[in-house]
Amino acid sequence: MRELVRTRIGWTDLPGHVRSAVEEILGDRVVEAVSQPGGYSPGTADRVRTAAGRRAFVKAVSPAQNARSVALHRAEAAVTAVLPAHAPTPRLLGYHDDGEWVALVLTDVDGRHPATPWRADELDAVLGALETMAAALTPSPVAHVPTAAERLTHDFTGWHRIAADPPARLDPWARTHLDQLRHAAERGLVALDGDTLCHLDARADNLLIDATGTVTVVDWPHACRGPAWLDTMTLLVNVRLHGGHDTDALLRRLPLTAGVDPDALTGVYAGLAGYLLDAARQPPPPGIPTVRAFQQAQGDALLPWVRQRLRDRTIG
Repeated sequence: MRELVRTRIGWTDLPGHVRSAVEEILGDRVVEAVSQPGGYSPGTADRVRTAAGRRAFVKAVSPAQNARSVALHRAEAAVTAVLPAHAPTPRLLGYHDDGEWVALVLTDVDGRHPATPWRADELDAVLGALETMAAALTPSPVAHVPTAAERLTHDFTGWHRIAADPPARLDPWARTHLDQLRHAAERGLVALDGDTLCHLDARADNLLIDATGTVTVVDWPHACRGPAWLDTMTLLVNVRLHGGHDTDALLRRLPLTAGVDPDALTGVYAGLAGYLLDAARQPPPPGIPTVRAFQQAQGDALLPWVRQRLRDRTIG
């Protein structure tokens, strides 16, 4: 279930000086712009074509749409600018920041999002790309990003906030196992050591597959340094959400996760579930009305898996 942004602005909504800055980066006049669906930013997301036929992808936002999106665009520009050419990621062609509007001009990927529910062939292609990406981004080529533990410390205390103020619709099992969930999330946080540059938001709408089957991982504002297996295991949250695959079997089979302590993986999933279910009950961010429902859906899909993994580990 991919909820689309309904409040996204487009190329023609950008101020003239921002459009001019983009055209200066491209070295030509933009004659076509097609807004792209998916994602949760209220800013532009346009595939553009210039008079000479050059193509690029432009994303731009200002605080008038969402102040946090501005910070995320700046973070993404800083990361994308130094990603190595051999990684399955887009290249940053240029960047405009006038203190209000932030615009990124990236290489255009002529592709589409993977189908959901996930097709087996596309899932295999994406998992292979994440393995290739982890190798390409180890050691991390970006020094200035936080570690995964730093990035997720607050998120992984979601169960503490839920215990202090339980929502009315809290799952009955979770209500009676809050201590176990808190402790599992704490174990997961400790396990997030590593020097791989991680995307941290691998899901279908942040992936593009072109006509040759090549996968590109897009949207890098949440990048961090962590274990090589982190993006693979977080992608499986999206797979779990849409159904149709044995995610436990995948964890045991995939090269990046097969040798990881199962308790560590369970702990990370517990931390993510607490974050999602706590975040879902907050008011929606300005300009992003659908994200809370998406967080709730992910949390609802993830919690039974966490419950199963904790139960199986206790029985075993």
